[in-house]
This record gives sequence, structure tokens and C-alpha cells, in this order.
Amino acid sequence: MRKYIFVTGGVLSGLGKGVISSSIGLLFKLQGYKVSLQKIDPYVNVDAGTMNPYEHGEVFVTRDGKETDLDIGRYERFLDEELTASNYITTGQVYWNVIRKERSGKYLGQTVQIIPHITDEIKRLIERPLEESDAEIGVIEIGGTVGDIESLPFLEALRQMKDELPREDTFFVHVTLLPRLTTSDELKTKPTQHSVKELRGIGIQPNAIVARCDKPLPESVKQKIGLFCDVPLQNVIEDPDLPSIYHAPLLMSEHQLHHRIAEGLNIAKRETPLQEWASLVHRVEHPERRVRIGIVGKYVELRDSYISISEALLHAGAHENVHADIEWISSEDLSKGCAAEQLHGLHGIVIPGGFGHRGVEGKLEAVEYARTNGVPYFGLCLGMQCAVIEFARNVLGWKAANTTENDLDTPYPVIALLEEQTHVTQKGGTMRLGVYESALAAGSISANCYGQETIAERHRHRYEFNPAFRDQLEAAGLRVTGTSANGQLVEIVELDGHPWFVAVQFHPEFTSRFLSPHPLFRGFIRSCLDQ
Repeated sequence: MRKYIFVTGGVLSGLGKGVISSSIGLLFKLQGYKVSLQKIDPYVNVDAGTMNPYEHGEVFVTRDGKETDLDIGRYERFLDEELTASNYITTGQVYWNVIRKERSGKYLGQTVQIIPHITDEIKRLIERPLEESDAEIGVIEIGGTVGDIESLPFLEALRQMKDELPREDTFFVHVTLLPRLTTSDELKTKPTQHSVKELRGIGIQPNAIVARCDKPLPESVKQKIGLFCDVPLQNVIEDPDLPSIYHAPLLMSEHQLHHRIAEGLNIAKRETPLQEWASLVHRVEHPERRVRIGIVGKYVELRDSYISISEALLHAGAHENVHADIEWISSEDLSKGCAAEQLHGLHGIVIPGGFGHRGVEGKLEAVEYARTNGVPYFGLCLGMQCAVIEFARNVLGWKAANTTENDLDTPYPVIALLEEQTHVTQKGGTMRLGVYESALAAGSISANCYGQETIAERHRHRYEFNPAFRDQLEAAGLRVTGTSANGQLVEIVELDGHPWFVAVQFHPEFTSRFLSPHPLFRGFIRSCLDQ
């Protein structure tokens, strides 16, 4: 069995297609089906690695090192499964593949065209993750909005698949917006009607419509959508604003969207055990305790830039029955001498990853505050490098200590470029990416959190702890408690005598799940509760 559920969007972007796709995938997985989730991004970038976080949010990294859109992270957090590069498609990737085939003579004698060559490549890439994972159901989200010129080749490929496969093998879910006019307090269906008209003009009739709205839909509005969009009334599903994205699967189950899809795909409707999920959602929405955690970063104006971190804190909090109230703090606003006033009252501080010199001095101020005031500190990637630099400057007295990313002439390059990166000229996909194993020191905070001394975590960086300074830093109290499997690269540092000071070179936030939070985030949340 191989079934395809296509999720398209209308009216405007950012409606939550990723949440709906994740919810559908989860509901079928809980029924016992093997599910694959895939994201199609219509931009021409080959991957998301070189994109500005202000424009596109966080870059998520798969276990095999693919730099992807943040929706892949959402899929993993809902499904509690690891995805790979094949679960992510971009226009750039499609054209890159076709052009390489043309240059190698694959299409010798043919005029290479959008149809059939580009659409055939799209169909091949859509089928690939199901073949690789032996999945029974593929949920494919098409980014952007129906009517965007970038999406047309993808929608044409879906139309072809619909016609080529048996009728019961494809199902189209269209996510759209119902705006409310404040003057008349009236929900308007016309944008949805026009969006469906665009989709039908391409040759695709949606089988179900998920209507985003600010509150539950009146029956009359559902009837109007069903009538004008030619969709059965029971397949018009309301999706009002929710207190948490993790509430969405419960709502979709309540409205039996998965049963409507199962009917359309001619597969069995099975029991969907949501008790554990519902219990955690209740904890998220009705926590017993709260802690204040500051995330000190340079992209805090767009919080999607750190979405995996905020979600990892939520996961850990749900399992500890506590809610993390996040305070977003711009590292550029942390001025020297004023950090204590700006950070006072926080129960924990997180410094996330990033690139470039902007905001780094403010991050160093935050590290110093956490270190000297016994505030739980969790450094991630650049956050680990900042911990090393701050310690070298303020404990060892090396005031000019720095990373060579920001100061090539520093006399104390405690963070330096990886040896294999010294001759890299191409920016896309050339960092240390994907899963690498690490060995942990027995009795360390990290080893106690993990409950084991060998781990595997995902990386995304070019610069490393400089081993030339390791002995001096450790002698002063900054202990190396995690290294690469061969012992050459420093992966984790901890601070002796501090309640909880852990800084890691990798990205543990990428492997946190709603049902199984990351052990380091749980340890951090517990330490914040102790405050």
C-alpha cells in the first residue's frame, strides 16, 4: 500500500500547513500506519543553509546533515522520528538534478522542458522517501500559496500523480483562511472560494478544507464553504486559534479529519490512542509551576529563528509539569555594566547558536552574569564558544581572547576554524553537519542527564574549541566533559562549583520531541526549578 496526502495552502502563507501536516501524520502513525512526512519549498535555493533567519526562521538540520526548513523539525517533534534529506525538496534541488542529468547526457536528443522533465523529477523526489522508509502513507506539504508562480510546477506534478494513480491513492487537504471583518464581526468565505478556484483551475479539486479562523465556525459558514467549493460538509474542518500547536492533533481527531481521509484513501479506520498526548497538552496549557528563562540571541525579533529551542523548553517543561516563560533578550541590547539589571530575576539563561560578530559581546555579558551569580546556564553551539571566551577573558585574564571568526589577530584564539574548513570556499552545505558521536566524562552533569557515556548529536558549525588552550582552561576550572569519539574535538564544557553550567558545541534542541524531551533540556529545567 502506498497512499499520498497532499497539503496545500491558500489566501496567504503562514497559516499553519506544517502543523496540520504534522497532525495528520501523527494521527495515522498512532493508528499503526508507517508514515512519511515531506516538505516542498518552492524557492530556488538548493537548501535552507544560506538563508537569513530574519527571512525564513530557523535552519533545521537532519541526522544526515541536510539543512532544511523549520517545518522538518516540526515533523520530527510530532512524529518522534528522524527524517532525512529525502524528506525535503526545493525548486533549486529539482532544477539542479535535472540540469546535471542533461549535462551528463541523460536526455540526449531531447528538448528539456518543465513538462515532462521537471515534473517527472518532482514526482520521483516525492516517491523517494516512501521507497526508502517503506512507508504506507506519505504526507506532503507544498509550501507557499496556490497562485504563486513558484508553486506551479509542483502543483502540476501533483495533478499528474492524481491522474496516474488509482483514485483512492491520493487525497488533497487545502488549508485556507477565513478573515473576520471587525466592523461587522462577519467571517468571509470569498478568499477561500477564490483560493479553491485557483486550485481547480490547475486541475486539482480539494477533498477537504481546513479553515483557519479566530473562533469556531458557525454551521452556516461550513455549509457555504462546502457548497461553493464542492467539498462534502463533513470534510470542512474548522481550525480556530489554539493555546498550543500540540492541541491541533486533538482538534483534528475531534473533527475526525483522519477518518475522512481514511475514507477517501479506502483504508481502515483504526483506534487512535491519544491519551498520553492529551495528558501532556493539558500540562502545557495548565502547568503547576512556572520558571523565567532568558534566551539571549541576535535574532529575537523573529522568534521562529530559535523555534527548536523554545519547543525543547516546552517539551521538557511539560514532562516536569512546569511552564517555561521565555523572555527574549536581544544580545545587542545587553550593554556592559547593565547586564545584571536586564537579567535579574531569571531562573535560567540560554545562549543559542549564530554566526558573525554582531551581538557577541552582549552574549559574553550574559555568560558572565550566569557564571558569577550561580544562574543555570545552557550554551548551544555559539553559546558554548561564548562560555569559553568569557572564561578565558575574565577568569584567566586573557582580555583579548576571542574566536578567529571575529578576530583573526587575537593572541588567544580559544575558538578557531576547524582544520578541514580552512580551504572551504563554497558556503552551502560545507559546515560540519549532521550526527556525530561523543564520549562523556563519567559523573559529569551531562553524563548524569543522558544516563550514558556515549551519545550522538547533530552539529552545524565551522569553528571549534581550540585544543591548544585546553589544559590551561581546565586547570582554571572549565572542565571538558564531552569530546568527539576520537577525543580530538571538544563537545561539552562544564563549570566546577556552579549549580548548572553546561555548554555544548552541538544542537540538542534538534532532537527534542513532545513525547520524549531531550535529557539536557530536562536537566536544565530541573536546575531552573531549584532556583
